[in-house]
Amino acid sequence: MAQDIKKLPQTFTDYMRLWFKGITEPTAAFLLKIGVTPNMITMLGLLLNVAAGFMVARGEIVLGGILAMVGGPLDALDGTMARMRGEASDFGAFVDSVTDRYSELFVLGGLSYYFLGQNDWLSVMVCYAAAAGSVLVSYVKARADSLKFDANTGILTRMERYMVIGPLLILNQPLWVIWIIAVLGNITALQRIWRVRRDARSKAASAKE
Repeated sequence: MAQDIKKLPQTFTDYMRLWFKGITEPTAAFLLKIGVTPNMITMLGLLLNVAAGFMVARGEIVLGGILAMVGGPLDALDGTMARMRGEASDFGAFVDSVTDRYSELFVLGGLSYYFLGQNDWLSVMVCYAAAAGSVLVSYVKARADSLKFDANTGILTRMERYMVIGPLLILNQPLWVIWIIAVLGNITALQRIWRVRRDARSKAASAKE
């Protein structure tokens, strides 16, 4: 019973994967049929986000947002395609996670350069805090997984950050992007740390009984 509960969706990202399963699976099947591989999709998503970061750095905020919005859904496609081909692996999941982090950091780096050009040092520091929060959210979960703890929780996981970055850049609101991720990203990391702390204490107490 405990295992079944653990498999239930726990974050907005999990629910989005379920809700859009009827779109991602047919799309993945079509791409595989025409010869596209999961690695191609992974690299395309990364390149689109690199281009988004470059555009944002140049001050082309809206165009950068459009590129980020196009690149975001590819994150769901590559994993689906790998599973459909029977090629899903730990290494594939590792590469997918790493490219996701690079994608976000390229966009946040572009925003940092953009604000640096405006001599807006406060926003540059907020970009740094946003980047730190983004990386820590993923790092805390990865470290928790390695220690057999479940840290899959929080208010600003990967999908939520994507829903912040793309739409708000398209609306030409880069300040909202960095402040939301800086604040809620770090809160999410703290939520995960707290959950691991709680579970670790519970585990230690059970071992003493």
